[in-house]
Amino acid sequence: MRVGVCYARLLLSPSSPPTAVNNFFKFNQNMLLSVFLALFLPCVGMSIVFLVYICFLWYSARTNRTETSPPVKQPAEKGLSASELEKLPRMTGKELVLGTDCAVCLDEIESEQPVRVVPICNHGFHLECADAWLSKHSVCPVCRARLGS
Repeated sequence: MRVGVCYARLLLSPSSPPTAVNNFFKFNQNMLLSVFLALFLPCVGMSIVFLVYICFLWYSARTNRTETSPPVKQPAEKGLSASELEKLPRMTGKELVLGTDCAVCLDEIESEQPVRVVPICNHGFHLECADAWLSKHSVCPVCRARLGS
């Protein structure tokens, strides 16, 4: 009976649990706190970085919208009219001074072919090629010298 009384006394007495169990629970609490902080703090840090990034995007979009004006479209370059094209000198391929290659079609100008010459720079081109180019552009296809007004 003596053993039963001692066992009952241990169960009913308000004494603290053994120290090994206390150390185990303290270790688990410290471990849980460490794991929690190791997972929680980087998440909080990344959330703060994300919020700062979103604020920066919002601020830059807002300031760019108010400061810049819409882009100005450059006026389309107009070529020469038919009457202006007729005023340009015409000659044959054998009269050319600066070369016998047409810069528009990249073909060689033969000696008997009609040629249109740009008076500013004396570059010559096939008549059809020069008329097609100069009706759309008002510059020489070789040196970009401006023609017309």
